[in-house]
Amino acid sequence: MTETYAVIGASLAGARAVETLRAEGFDGRIVLIGAEHHLPYDRPPLSKEVITGRKQPHETLIHPARFYSDNDIELLLGTRATRIDTATRTVELDSGAALTVDKLLLCTGTAPRRPDIAGLQLDGVYFLRTMEDSIAIRDRLGHGGSLVVVGGGLIGMELAAAAVTLGTAVTVLERDSGLLRRVLGAQVGDRLARWHADRGVCIRTGAEVERIEGDHRVRRVCTTDGFTAEADVVVIGIGVAPATGLADDCGIAIGNGVIVDEYCRSSVPGIYAAGDIAEHPDHLLRESIRLEHWQNAQNQAIAAARSMAGNARPYREVPWFWSDQGDTNIQVAGHPRSGDRTVWRGDPESLEFSAFHLRDGQLVGAVSVNRRRDVRLAMHLISQRTRPEPALLADPSVDLRSVVDGTAPAPTP
Repeated sequence: MTETYAVIGASLAGARAVETLRAEGFDGRIVLIGAEHHLPYDRPPLSKEVITGRKQPHETLIHPARFYSDNDIELLLGTRATRIDTATRTVELDSGAALTVDKLLLCTGTAPRRPDIAGLQLDGVYFLRTMEDSIAIRDRLGHGGSLVVVGGGLIGMELAAAAVTLGTAVTVLERDSGLLRRVLGAQVGDRLARWHADRGVCIRTGAEVERIEGDHRVRRVCTTDGFTAEADVVVIGIGVAPATGLADDCGIAIGNGVIVDEYCRSSVPGIYAAGDIAEHPDHLLRESIRLEHWQNAQNQAIAAARSMAGNARPYREVPWFWSDQGDTNIQVAGHPRSGDRTVWRGDPESLEFSAFHLRDGQLVGAVSVNRRRDVRLAMHLISQRTRPEPALLADPSVDLRSVVDGTAPAPTP
């Protein structure tokens, strides 16, 4: 009998999963279920190229519509899965229909955290998560106007950098003492904050939003210290939480996401999870982690699909992500932490540098600004649990490829 495999979540992860199922030889029925009405698309452009008009929505698609028909992949778009019955392997849908499956992959991603403040319902307040959000923000801003970004994380600062190029007056309100410190560290985050400020972004740190005011539409944002920022558009970006409702309701083990093993298998046989929703074992840290990165969403979904198709390989990758903020490219590999020893390569003031993170002598992470190659080479060193000589990492005259292949000269005393 023909088997049915279903994927819930028509995202990057979902698209790569169904693509991989076919590539791995599964010839049964494949159903991709997605709450949005769009074909699966890439989300990174939402805070940058779509806002500035450099990319149109159709240019963000993972695959054109013909790919799914050519590969006999059924699309249930604009459809929500409301319940999973693990005993009967049935997925109930908001249409009232039910789908019986042999194997199921959860790629439901995350949902925005909503602050407990007045005014979130006003017209012009957005959580930048979907294509509709990005288009609405773009159209509302036009060329000019004022934007307040609540939360100075990566997506918030990407949006700020894009909006300021349109002539928008941009204010960023961050409750922490500095921007981007949690993901990049204080020194890198503070240097990037100065770069944004030099380009005209008004940044207020230690800023706690008290309320958002307006009539039928947003007009201003007020903080607890009495500051007021005028706003035609407000974007809330204070983080996300894994969308584990379906899994939790049917008894699948949940931690900081759906708990899976290195083959992406959940606690319930036949049900898998991948991407932002999955808490998985990290072979470098030797602990469980959950990642919200493009690379992880794509590659873990591929690994999950291989497991479903009977070609299982353990998912073991060095984490990596990037952020393009204007013409500044930031890349992070591994697991850098604030307590690590930091070795600098290049001058942070020049905005062309790398910070290598050593823990007990082992390279565990790297943060690079406008030095893409450094991170790629660092990923190899991290994967090999290398203990490089710090002086070689710091010396810009030493080719990092020689550190990778072991031909680097001995450091000068």
